[in-house]
Amino acid sequence: MSLLVVGSVALDSVETPFGKKEEVLGGSATFFSTAASFFNPVQLVAVVGEDFPEAHVQFLKARGIGLDGLTREKGRTFRWKGKYGFQLNEAQTLDTQLNVFQDFAPKLPEAYKGAPYVFLGNIHPELQSQVLDQVKGPKLVAADTMNFWINGTREALLKTLKRVNLLFVNDAEIRQLSGEHNIVKAARAVHTMGPSRVVVKRGEYGALLFEKDHIFACPAFPLEDVFDPTGAGDTFAGGFMGTLATAGRFEPDVIRRAMVMGSVMASFAVERFSLDRLRDLTQPEIHKRFSEFKRLTHFEDLAALQA
Repeated sequence: MSLLVVGSVALDSVETPFGKKEEVLGGSATFFSTAASFFNPVQLVAVVGEDFPEAHVQFLKARGIGLDGLTREKGRTFRWKGKYGFQLNEAQTLDTQLNVFQDFAPKLPEAYKGAPYVFLGNIHPELQSQVLDQVKGPKLVAADTMNFWINGTREALLKTLKRVNLLFVNDAEIRQLSGEHNIVKAARAVHTMGPSRVVVKRGEYGALLFEKDHIFACPAFPLEDVFDPTGAGDTFAGGFMGTLATAGRFEPDVIRRAMVMGSVMASFAVERFSLDRLRDLTQPEIHKRFSEFKRLTHFEDLAALQA
């Protein structure tokens, strides 16, 4: 079943202790849609400038991503420049140029309006609401947000959250949004704002899923080499939502599998700069790492140990 994503497509310049790349493919919608495309058809809505390389468009097309909603406007493409230290937990933003993204007003092609699964990328909450005004009865609406919107556009964000089923945030953002220091209490507070499910992304420490009567903890996959964490959270969300859309149901076992698959996809994304690792990623590699995840987290029942 089709999965709609609305967000940013960008050109990133990234520096980590392991290298430096200039104006490589980036953006929340790009990482999300690429990851999700391994599991389910994806429809992308975003804007780029006249300078956006055609090679990037062809890459997205080769992944089978629907680009009828990708518009090319007069001007320059959204650019972000950041630098990571050795801990790789948080980027230092060196430069942000919104360019054509500043006037982005998402308009869904008619064929996209019936998408049963919707992911609202990290954009202004008023734009997220504009997307929801155009879709027709989706089964699941998921959204991402960040501290900038929580601080500066809180009322608009709260209005949007009333229409959202699933929220992706990191641990600092959920504390900021809820006013609660404890993450469990913070998740309960966010439930009252609208989302019945909350996924808290915790970087190298994995992710937590909170539902009304269900909590699931998923670790991050231990890696020897991490080159670039840019887009890891969006890649996680893409793996998660792609898995859910393929299953077409939301029972706890499916949600847990989606959490693990999100972590699997994020673990691949950080192994190289930009989307380079996802370019040559294969299904057998995904299945192999998923199985490794299962072994990593498996343990025997206490009764079996006492037998």
